[in-house]
Amino acid sequence: MASSDQDATAPSRRPARWSRVLVKLSGEAFAGGGGQGIDGEVVTSLASEIVEVKHDFAVDVAVVVGGGNIWRGMTGEGAGMDRAQADYMGMLATVINALALQETLERLGQPTRVQTAIHMSQLAEPYIRRRAIRHLEKGRVVIFAAGTGNPFMTTDTTAALRAVEIDAEAILMGKHGTDGVYTADPRLDPDAELLREVSYIEVLNRGLKVMDSTAITLCMDNRLPICVFDLLGRNLGALLDGAHVGTVVS
Repeated sequence: MASSDQDATAPSRRPARWSRVLVKLSGEAFAGGGGQGIDGEVVTSLASEIVEVKHDFAVDVAVVVGGGNIWRGMTGEGAGMDRAQADYMGMLATVINALALQETLERLGQPTRVQTAIHMSQLAEPYIRRRAIRHLEKGRVVIFAAGTGNPFMTTDTTAALRAVEIDAEAILMGKHGTDGVYTADPRLDPDAELLREVSYIEVLNRGLKVMDSTAITLCMDNRLPICVFDLLGRNLGALLDGAHVGTVVS
C-alpha cells in the first residue's frame, strides 16, 4: 500500500524534446574560474542541473566528460612526449572527472553508473553498449569515461560515437565560456556573430569550432543534431523544454 501511495503522489514528468540525450561536459568547466583541477561548487551545480531535468522530464541522460582541466594529450605532445602515451594520460583525467560527477550525483540522490573504455574494474564498469542502454532504461545516469580507449581520438569523437551507439536523439554540447557557435572567436573578434543554426557541411567547410571533424562527420552520417550552449548558464531544462538555446547544428 505504501508503494502505491508513493506512486500516486510522485510528480509526473513531462515529455522532453528528446527522449534520450547525451550531454558533453568540457573538462575546463569542472575547474570553474581556476582553470585547473576540480571546483566542488561547479561540479555540484552541474550535477544538480542534471538531477533537476531527470526529475522534471521523461528523459534518459548519458554524459561524456572531458579531462582538459587536468591533462590534455596535445599538451604532452607539445612538451616532447609520445602522443599516444600523452593521450592515455588524458583518458585517465576524464575518469577522475567522471568519478567526481558520479559521487556528486549520487549524493544528490541520482543513481549513476560510470563506464570506462579502459578496464579498471575497481573503479567503474567496462563499457558495454547493451548494459549502458539497460542502465538508462532503469533511470540511471550513465557517464562514459576514458574516451574511446584509443589515442588520437578526442572526447568529441567519444560523444558522437557513444550517442550513436545508445540511440540518443541529440548531443547537448556544453561549452565553457561561450553561448554557441560564432563566425569567429568572439574573444578576439568583436564583430563575430552568433549563428543560431548551422549545417554540418558549413561547420566543416568554414572550420567552425564545434567538434573535431571526425565527430561532426559521424553526427552528419547519422543525422544526429548537436546543440551547443553555455554549460554554466543552467540551460539543460530549457533545451529539453523545446527552447532554442545557443546554436543547433543539423
